[in-house]
Amino acid sequence: MLNTDASDRHPFLQGLSKHRGAPPTAIVIFGASGDLTARKLIPALYNLGLDNLLPRDFYLIGYGRKPIPDEDFRNDSEAALKKFSRRPLNDELFQHMRPNIYYHDGGYDDLAAFESLREKMLGIEKDLGRDVQFMFYISTPPSVFKPILENLGASGLAKHGEGTDLASKVVIEKPFGRDLATAQELNRIITNQFDEKQVYRIDHYLGKETVQDLMVLRFANSIFEPLWNRNYVECVQITVAESLGVGTRGGYYDQSGATRDMLQNHTMQLLALTAMEPPVSLSAEDIRDEKVKLLKAIQPMKTGPDGDVVRAQYGEGLIDGERVPGYMNEKDIPETSATETFAALRMSIDNWRWQGVPFYLRSGKRLARRVSEIAIQFKQPSGSLFSDPSRFDLASNTLVIQIQPDEGVTLLMNSKIPGLETRTQPVKMHFRYATTFGSNTPEAYERLILDAMVGDSTLFIRGDETETSWKLYTPVLEHWAECGRKGLEEYTSGSWGPLAADRLLWQRKHEWRRAGP
Repeated sequence: MLNTDASDRHPFLQGLSKHRGAPPTAIVIFGASGDLTARKLIPALYNLGLDNLLPRDFYLIGYGRKPIPDEDFRNDSEAALKKFSRRPLNDELFQHMRPNIYYHDGGYDDLAAFESLREKMLGIEKDLGRDVQFMFYISTPPSVFKPILENLGASGLAKHGEGTDLASKVVIEKPFGRDLATAQELNRIITNQFDEKQVYRIDHYLGKETVQDLMVLRFANSIFEPLWNRNYVECVQITVAESLGVGTRGGYYDQSGATRDMLQNHTMQLLALTAMEPPVSLSAEDIRDEKVKLLKAIQPMKTGPDGDVVRAQYGEGLIDGERVPGYMNEKDIPETSATETFAALRMSIDNWRWQGVPFYLRSGKRLARRVSEIAIQFKQPSGSLFSDPSRFDLASNTLVIQIQPDEGVTLLMNSKIPGLETRTQPVKMHFRYATTFGSNTPEAYERLILDAMVGDSTLFIRGDETETSWKLYTPVLEHWAECGRKGLEEYTSGSWGPLAADRLLWQRKHEWRRAGP
């Protein structure tokens, strides 16, 4: 690939290795004309190339139903880079990549099209004169996961390189089912064609720098790990909030809802990494084993009045000073919709480390601001010298790991106000990735695609992990389906959700923190 001058890197990154030995690879993107491909996948591949992280022999094949000439697909890819890449288009690099970009049209249920694709990929391998790793990225609606996976098997593409380090790989975008039964069925379809070690279930949240830093923060800093337990932690709050509504995706979103869209996947990944036990090594399987153990220790959630779950829909309100409609007035939303745009949960973990510590999770649309964070709130010291509220403004020590929009870590602690009297107030210590390491942080998809290419499954979700998570959520979703709109709260757009979500914490004498910097 194109050589880049190391002096262009941020000073803190000088001398760090940039190459992890990706083998010759041909990637097929199913759903090549989709929005994710243009906005995220092609820019991710290009930026890997710009950082000399793609193999010298790299090929990209877009697959879709619509016939598109190779040259048109290359032009579309170039346009996507100009619009969506985090760094400007380097013409020299793209001209180097351009001849190795192809397009293949065919139906997802058309075995002949997959057999033709196999011949095209074997032709690339033959012309190159060496073995090539085949990687298949499924970026399509879940309704066509099954025919794609089955035809990858029937055509022989799934078995290419079997028994070698260049065995085929498949990357699958969420959702991984809609409930426990569909997740189990999807896993059955996958494992009928691929071994689990060939499968990479992708959740882009795991590619975010702050999420990757969670283990380093916990296990590489002796000031945190001794406190990371029920003796010192009062509660943990995880917030994934959006200020946007459903927009033009109302019809799709109404089939999903906040729980399926965010909580069951993204938020549970954050919970698992925050609460899991130290793995015995940094190997992918050791880390993923600990995540599954943690999920299995979570107790079933209670539904109904005074239960552990709250759901709501947004009503009209103000966002950035502009009036916005309520969910029921959005385009393509049925008059009888009972889909939640906000959900809040209280979870209990039955193990030594977390017994008695509530974990609060919330996610929703049309909330006060866009922010994703993990907040570990520590217990107040007993018998404090500074317990007089008329003189001392004390707050619980809180460690906040902010995932977006400004990745970083904040520690809230108490300090004396300068002056002749002893008065206190809470203060914040901030660390920001952009300030320390430079603002041009790699996108999550760059890290995840590279990891899949080199065979590192640490940041991907294992099949048993998806099923364990769905076991927790399926009873809640079934209960809500039976209730319809009964018990469905409403909240004002621009707020932090319904009053019922506050009551969920008041029951334990807690309250939601004001998420954000």
